[in-house]
Amino acid sequence: MQRVLWITGAGSGMGRAVARSAAAAGWTVVLSGRRAEALRDSASGVEGPILQIPLDVRDGDAVRAARARIVDEFGRLDALVLAAGRNTPRRQWDDQDVETFHDVVAVNLNAVVTVIDAALPDLRASSGVAVVVSSYAGWAFHPGAGVAYSASKSALSSVVRTLNSGEAAHGVRATHLCPGDVATDFLDQRPNVPDAAARARMLTPEDIARTVQFVLDSPAHVRIDELVVSPVSQR
Repeated sequence: MQRVLWITGAGSGMGRAVARSAAAAGWTVVLSGRRAEALRDSASGVEGPILQIPLDVRDGDAVRAARARIVDEFGRLDALVLAAGRNTPRRQWDDQDVETFHDVVAVNLNAVVTVIDAALPDLRASSGVAVVVSSYAGWAFHPGAGVAYSASKSALSSVVRTLNSGEAAHGVRATHLCPGDVATDFLDQRPNVPDAAARARMLTPEDIARTVQFVLDSPAHVRIDELVVSPVSQR
């Protein structure tokens, strides 16, 4: 039976590229994201078994219902790629909005824990893997990333470390993946949006998908705790 991969943030960018890469490698893929139309666009490039579940990862009940639907449909869940993320142009102490701060943390941190917690019984049963898509700013401090984004992405390192420490006996493995600049629509959330020349020097979503595929395809006795992937121009 094909292994089953659940991807959050699958409607665009890195999540979409991961879905296409994993499906080509023989995985059954489940796509989640807030926008049903974007999920359909992602699914159009996927070959093989696929399930689309529109989902707001901030909604714990919806996350648990999605996990139940996946297991009901396929009988198993072997891996997670958690690629949903949020930032805001108003991100520094002198212009941030506290309510938006809470929402960024809810998407980038709280939702990651919610999805992992919901899927953990299945990952234990399959000696599964979770790839947590963090950020270069989650590995090394970057002032331009902003207060909420920096805090939430940095915290993901501890989420992964505690998961690996606590669940090793069940064969569960997690990776803190820290990409540098990637040319996706996420860049539009920056106060100063990079132009085409700047984006041409960045990583592509497909670069990240190849990295994720390396983790997914690693043997069950191999745990890749952290990976930092950046363009040569990264600062």
